[in-house]
Amino acid sequence: MTDSTACLPPDLVRAHHVRVVPLDVVVDGVRSLDGELAPTDLLAALRRGARMSTSQPPPAAFAAAYARAVDDGATAIVSVHLSGALSGTVAAARAAAADCPVPVEVVDSGSAAMGLGFAALAAARFAEAVPVPARRGRWHRLRLRRRRSAPGAAPAPTAADVAAVAGRTAQDASVWFLVDSLDHLRRGGRLSAASAVLGTLLALHPLLTLTAGRLTVATKVRTRRAARQRLEQLAVDAVLARGAARVAVHHLDQEAAARELAESIVDRTQGRVVEVVVAPAGAVLAAHVGPGLLAVVVSGATGGTSAVDDELDPSSAPAHD
Repeated sequence: MTDSTACLPPDLVRAHHVRVVPLDVVVDGVRSLDGELAPTDLLAALRRGARMSTSQPPPAAFAAAYARAVDDGATAIVSVHLSGALSGTVAAARAAAADCPVPVEVVDSGSAAMGLGFAALAAARFAEAVPVPARRGRWHRLRLRRRRSAPGAAPAPTAADVAAVAGRTAQDASVWFLVDSLDHLRRGGRLSAASAVLGTLLALHPLLTLTAGRLTVATKVRTRRAARQRLEQLAVDAVLARGAARVAVHHLDQEAAARELAESIVDRTQGRVVEVVVAPAGAVLAAHVGPGLLAVVVSGATGGTSAVDDELDPSSAPAHD
């Protein structure tokens, strides 16, 4: 189980039965669940300067999700969520876990977007002994099934084992965000006013990263083009520092630019990318970073075959926008 800030493509969620608990998004006083607002409406709201805020799901939302998993036969649950330094989501999940009739391992990913998503995926694959997919996004429900081990075989993993895999994967992930302005982050309290004002006064394009679960400014670049090139180079260096890697590129109504960026990272990294996800940013992430978002996540991978050419070919991959 995870939450909507993992930014998982909806068709993959449906196809592979991922349980996702949505956060709340408020636009000019109108509340909706993350995922209900159409990307075009979201972008229009951001561009007109709408008042936007977000909030974590209440413990009752997690309690209901856990109850549904138990009703479906779960004997233990691993619940992997947005950084606790950015949101109270993980605290709400823990509150609900205390009253769940089956063990619940709640993991603070310390990350966001596919930094969180790759952690959830790693946990699912480990729990279900699923091989690395040959196509993008082979997501599986994050619940442990009761399994019988053959004589002499290794025992099925416990919830704690699965949670540990999620935690290690999240810690390994590198995440960068290219945004046009720091104003949205300043207003939302996710970044210091001093950092935001300095970037605005100097007309700089900031690149943000996650450090100890918090958003920090990695660097500021004079032009959007130079910032885009710097983002790509950071991702390439991160992939080359790993034996194999998974890459995600998020965007806000910039699918062509996101796919171009993903292709360039793949082309420059000597076949080390074994999985690629190109997906729009969710409303919660967009509300805090504003229009113009491009984000890249790099996560280590062990083994697997690459079908990257198919993944990046719009004619052979399902549309997610």
